[in-house]
Amino acid sequence: MTRVRFAPSPTGHLHVGGARTALFNYLYAKHTDGKFVLRIEDTDIERSTKESEEKLIESLLWLGISWDEGPDIGGPFGPYRQSERKLIYKQMAEQLLREGKAYEVYAYPDEIKALHDKLMAQGKPPHYSEEMFKEFDTPSRRREFEQKGLTPAIFFKIPRKDFAFFDLVKGEVIFKEGSLGDFTIMRSNGLPIYNFAVVVDDMLMEISHVIRGDDHLPNTLKQLALYEAFGVIPPKFAHVSMILGPDGKKLSKRHGATSVEEFRDRGFLPEALVNYLVLLGWSHPDGKEIMTINEMIKEFSVERLNSSAAVFDEAKARWMNGIYIREADTERLTELSIPYIVSSGLMTEEEARSNIKWLRKAIESVKKSVDELSEIPQKLAVYFEEPEPYKISSTDENTKTLIKIFFAMRDAFDVLDSWDHNSVVSTIKKILKEYKPDRKLFYSTLRKILTGKDEGPELVEILFLLGRNKVIDRIEKAVIDQ
Repeated sequence: MTRVRFAPSPTGHLHVGGARTALFNYLYAKHTDGKFVLRIEDTDIERSTKESEEKLIESLLWLGISWDEGPDIGGPFGPYRQSERKLIYKQMAEQLLREGKAYEVYAYPDEIKALHDKLMAQGKPPHYSEEMFKEFDTPSRRREFEQKGLTPAIFFKIPRKDFAFFDLVKGEVIFKEGSLGDFTIMRSNGLPIYNFAVVVDDMLMEISHVIRGDDHLPNTLKQLALYEAFGVIPPKFAHVSMILGPDGKKLSKRHGATSVEEFRDRGFLPEALVNYLVLLGWSHPDGKEIMTINEMIKEFSVERLNSSAAVFDEAKARWMNGIYIREADTERLTELSIPYIVSSGLMTEEEARSNIKWLRKAIESVKKSVDELSEIPQKLAVYFEEPEPYKISSTDENTKTLIKIFFAMRDAFDVLDSWDHNSVVSTIKKILKEYKPDRKLFYSTLRKILTGKDEGPELVEILFLLGRNKVIDRIEKAVIDQ
């Protein structure tokens, strides 16, 4: 069975690169009827927080990514937080010690750093070996560690040979002998080093495929050596391309929003962000760009993952979000938009709820012109702000005709039995048929009278949503004293 995992560190918000990795793993698990595991890698005790873990989980669920096993729901291979697996790492490290594949180091951190600096000064790579640490392993140093309650770090003996594997995205990858020296697997504080914990977890959780960013490619050498030491066949690796900013550098805050939370707060729909992220390094067999999650699951394959870097184009992400907004159910959009409307000051929560039917129609009228829900208040302002009165100058026959038309509209609107789309449209059509004006001039002037702007929602929507009294009042202000 396919078993994949997403293993974030809870040290901050969920980066879009991490979200894409989670998505690829989720899609592969669903496509192959496998299992998707969420594992929290929280051994960085100084930076990891419970709050960050909760936000990570919240962001994944908002995207629609769920898991079969994880810290919140459990599973047969738990616990799923590394901080709760310390005894497991200790036991696995002791196994390597017993087998002579690892050794204890009684050097202090500053002594290890001095050794590192010495190698660098000699023009040598900082590759450690057991022999280099012999001078520190003395009876007196061991007693000193014991008296101070210190634990020696544990280093892994890396075999001096080539390591190779077939990457499902990059093809054959070879690490030449001498690429790496011995390395730490357990710190002196009893916590595991990342690469050791990852191997132990993936091994014991029976992970079959590791799909991750290619910034992890250098880690694979250490992990391959550890799998070999444990006598376990490693999972299949697929290292996907990095996400870059428009300048070709790794996507970071200098490029703008980079976290799922930021895009959510700006008013991206989760399905739109998922659709955009899946295209950063993967393509649909038929070249489709807009697709549902079920279409992605059906067509997803590791073979279609791209090895070249993907560029995050925020303009395209906004464009795609705009498509989803226009196709979304208006009732749902209204619920999602109310927080933005309230924070903008256009309406209170109570006013929005008590005028919900009107608000839905207003949002329906402007959703074609927004790419993020946070833009909706600005577009709705046309229904709330009083424009500067627009005066029609009766300088020629065309404008004189317009004045007559607007007087006729005012009078006709004033006696309409009901203020609805059909009544408003039929009234205007009847008047235009009678006066035969320059229609382009008429419509542009009417928009100016009602909103003070040259563009905006459909005129019939503006008329209906402003209401009879506001429409008549603004027409009177435009034509009075002419």
